[in-house]
Amino acid sequence: MSVAGVEGRDQHGNTTFLIASENEPDQEPKKEGMKNAGDMRTGEEEHEEEDDDEEYYSPPERQIVVGICSMTKKSQSKPMTQIMERMCKFEYITVVIFPEEVILNEPVERWPLCDCLISFHSKGFPLDKAVEYAKLRNPLLINDLKMQYYIQDRREVYRILQEEGIDLPRYAVLTRDPDRPEECNLVEGEDQVEVNGEVFPKPFVEKPVCAEDHNVYIYYPTSAGGGSQRLFRKIGSRSSVYSPESSVRKTGSYIYEEFMPTDGTDVKVYTVGPDYAHAEARKSPALDGKVERDSEGKEIRYPVMLTAMEKLVARKVCLAFKQTVCGFDLLRANGHSYVCDVNGFSFVKNSMKYYDDCAKVLGNMVMRELAPQFHIPWSIPMEAEDIPIVPTTSGTMMELRCVIAIIRHGDRTPKQKMKMEVRHPLFFELFEKYGGYKSGKLKLKKPKQLQEVLDIARLLLAELGQHTDCEIEEKKGKLEQLKTVLEMYGHFSGINRKVQLTYLPNGQPKASSEEEEGPKEGPSLLLVLKWGGELTPAGRVQAEELGRAFRCMYPGGQGDYAGFPGCGLLRLHSTYRHDLKIYASDEGRVQMTAAAFAKGLLALEGELTPILVQMVKSANMNGMLDSDSESLTDCQQRVKARLHGIILSPSPSLVNSMKIIGNPVRTCDKVYALIQSLNSQIRKRLEDPKSANLQLYHSETLELMLQRWSKLERDFRNKSGRYDISKIPDIYDCVKYDTQHNSTLGLEDTLELFRLSRALADIVIPQEYGINTSEKLDIAQAYCLPLMKKIQLDLQRTHEDEAVNKLHPLYSRGVMSPGRHVRTRLYFTSESHVHSLLSIFRYGGLLDVVKDQQWKQAMDYLGAVPELNYMTQIVIMLYEDNNKDPSSEERFHVELHFSPGVKGCEDEEKIPLGFGFRPASAENQEKQTNQGSLEDLSEDEPDRALPISEVNSIRRSPLIRNLKTSSMEVSDETHMEAHAVGQRARCPIPWPLLPAKTEGWCNVLLCLLSAAGFEGCSMVPSIYPLETLHNSLSLKQVDEFLNAVCEDSSDAHAKTMKGMYFHQCTFRNNS
Repeated sequence: MSVAGVEGRDQHGNTTFLIASENEPDQEPKKEGMKNAGDMRTGEEEHEEEDDDEEYYSPPERQIVVGICSMTKKSQSKPMTQIMERMCKFEYITVVIFPEEVILNEPVERWPLCDCLISFHSKGFPLDKAVEYAKLRNPLLINDLKMQYYIQDRREVYRILQEEGIDLPRYAVLTRDPDRPEECNLVEGEDQVEVNGEVFPKPFVEKPVCAEDHNVYIYYPTSAGGGSQRLFRKIGSRSSVYSPESSVRKTGSYIYEEFMPTDGTDVKVYTVGPDYAHAEARKSPALDGKVERDSEGKEIRYPVMLTAMEKLVARKVCLAFKQTVCGFDLLRANGHSYVCDVNGFSFVKNSMKYYDDCAKVLGNMVMRELAPQFHIPWSIPMEAEDIPIVPTTSGTMMELRCVIAIIRHGDRTPKQKMKMEVRHPLFFELFEKYGGYKSGKLKLKKPKQLQEVLDIARLLLAELGQHTDCEIEEKKGKLEQLKTVLEMYGHFSGINRKVQLTYLPNGQPKASSEEEEGPKEGPSLLLVLKWGGELTPAGRVQAEELGRAFRCMYPGGQGDYAGFPGCGLLRLHSTYRHDLKIYASDEGRVQMTAAAFAKGLLALEGELTPILVQMVKSANMNGMLDSDSESLTDCQQRVKARLHGIILSPSPSLVNSMKIIGNPVRTCDKVYALIQSLNSQIRKRLEDPKSANLQLYHSETLELMLQRWSKLERDFRNKSGRYDISKIPDIYDCVKYDTQHNSTLGLEDTLELFRLSRALADIVIPQEYGINTSEKLDIAQAYCLPLMKKIQLDLQRTHEDEAVNKLHPLYSRGVMSPGRHVRTRLYFTSESHVHSLLSIFRYGGLLDVVKDQQWKQAMDYLGAVPELNYMTQIVIMLYEDNNKDPSSEERFHVELHFSPGVKGCEDEEKIPLGFGFRPASAENQEKQTNQGSLEDLSEDEPDRALPISEVNSIRRSPLIRNLKTSSMEVSDETHMEAHAVGQRARCPIPWPLLPAKTEGWCNVLLCLLSAAGFEGCSMVPSIYPLETLHNSLSLKQVDEFLNAVCEDSSDAHAKTMKGMYFHQCTFRNNS
């Protein structure tokens, strides 16, 4: 007998794995790297063919054969196929799938030979024969076979879990004799059941002891309506049904256990060895039985971060059941995690990241165990995987300990705002109803609250329509605008609209051009309506791609995998040594940016909402990332008032410094005329039936576009002809949006309006955060004090021996440094916080520009950056040199990096050129060219070079390797949301943190990709690479700087609070 092979092939046509079958051998000559009947031997043919093999076929190296022995439905499933194809990219591994007919019908002596066996039980599988085969051939077992008998019995599963000290729901076992089912220790009451003396009040769970029986029932108390929920294996879109039956089953053996309240979510954990686990949550089948599916029909599962204790549980389960690939269920309830089921061999579905990870871990495991005995040259990558060692810019090797990044949100729709003073009693009643008098301010975002504001606006407008002489002081035009905005979209959402009310004890003074009448006496409320500012599809792509590129900050993170197996951020994260927390302000666009970034960073899949819920922490409790600080109001308003006078009555020095705009008043005249022209063009388009119903970017209509531009035309210049320069950022915001997203309209002079408004905005916006150094620091400290304290705490905690996200020493086999971890803290916020934090670093006295040449160059670079655009990043990286004394100042090394975010619409060549990300050390300066961080490539290995044609096709993994290596090529099949923005985007920032041999190659890639950005995607501008501001700071230096800034800020805040005390007393007396 001979066994032929059905070959699996990759996209290049190379053989990846074989499916053995009973056929005669083909007579065609064999192709290189392929195996046919003669190559696949059975046990009986082994000895008689041994000499012939040596004579006729001599492979270049001994191949390790991995056998897959399972039922066809399992062995040919998508997850198995994806993982086996990836395993075959290990140079010395070949995968053979045992045919089901051979498994069922042939004796084990005739089964194909293998060196490593992946075999697992499912319905109809002859586990006894698999055990017999393993005893006969003694292959390396990925999953122990004898333990799979225990997994089929829930009683044994619970026993083993208890012996390992793993938390379980409280339970009792009811074993019935099939011949005498009535003789059992069960007492059933109306709302409880007693099993072996153990009482279980309803709700409780009833599970068959056979793990293959998925008919699990949950019984409800009569107070909740009684009945039971009956769970079963998914059928279509159902996983359970409700039944009015309240009595327990009277035949069969069952486990009865306490029902755990999990808020409707189950956690599925998938291990691949004791040091790796993938976790995801799904809607509990006990909730309503409806399987939640996405647009592609796949069950919706949420990404889940395991706690340190849960990671230890995953390790224990894997080792206790001797199942390398193992799935189990966690219930999170009452602050604890309980294991309620162990499934044995189980794969994650529809996750490319998991397929990559699983193949990497299994391949490395097979090579580590079998390569030495077969004398196969293979280096064990243990050290590279365990300690995140990287070359620093100072030329030494240090361990990466902490990454802190402050990031501005992505591309958004134009923000719009309307202010009006209101005095009607209905507004005061609303203000009191929601506790506005406690702080003097109120923010309304919930649908019910916004509906109440809309009802008031409608009522007042109705009264105005009926009685023109009624005493309603609110202006009709603004009430109509309030009503129109709140009625937009047809539904309320806090993400796209909100109303703020501020108590004014003496009314609003005449301080703006919008107020034509004198101030009225008595208290009033300042109503501020905000809408727009939603994250666009382009913004989501920007954030996701930046997250994907951000992986390269970590050791071995070039692309998804570097030139050696098992390293990089994803590996670090999945092996429990990455302490990650993501914070975002309460603005919808900021939170969705954080979720999209997390999706790219961790290679997550699916919609953003579940990622946001599971992974992004809101930071609005203490003002850390929001801009509601009372202490900044007075100073910033004074600055804006001074700026208003300076711009419109310009001094000669300021006029000379603003040559691009010339006389500011005349430039404002031009801007105003261009806005009028723009509105006129939009009105003509609306009058044209062919274009009246044209839908613009992000579902905007021409009518909505006209509304925002008409409002800017009204607000920018008042009746006296005086300009309100506070509207300049809004004008620039709108024209930048339309130039980028609505250029197909072909509106005339938009580029000229963009050019002039950007020139004005480049002057106005930075000065709003302070005109002189003292003002800049006052405003920055008011914005950023909580954030600075948090950053200081992050850096301090890193070198204090914390017990977070570490493996227990008793369970750290295979991990050389279980106590080491990398801390990552990501803070997503708005432009104001980024401006302010940068001001603190620039003007707070971190370094002396006179004494430190690198800092002087960095300050010159920052001074030349005109705009902190979307996705601007400030990154702090902390390294530890384990060779230095722990008390030495040289022990910890800090680097500071910066990127101005996405590129503008034009004049990109005018952006200042920095010195590159992590430029070469001093001893390597002679290798550098004069442009950025590019190095002389003359000494690079030729096989490291990459053809330009390949660069143009790169998305996620810059390191393209041969098909078969000790590692593997990463195949990216994950498509982004690029359909929402027109075309696919490329990763713009492959930050070079490669081994020395590949640095030159990566710098070429950096140059090409940073120039191309999201090439070909007109709506998704590329992002500027990170530039290093300083690379030789000590942790002590940074800590003392942050401490001093925080102390100064606290003193200033105390003075501000004293000043506010009088206003609060006045407010209380008046209210």
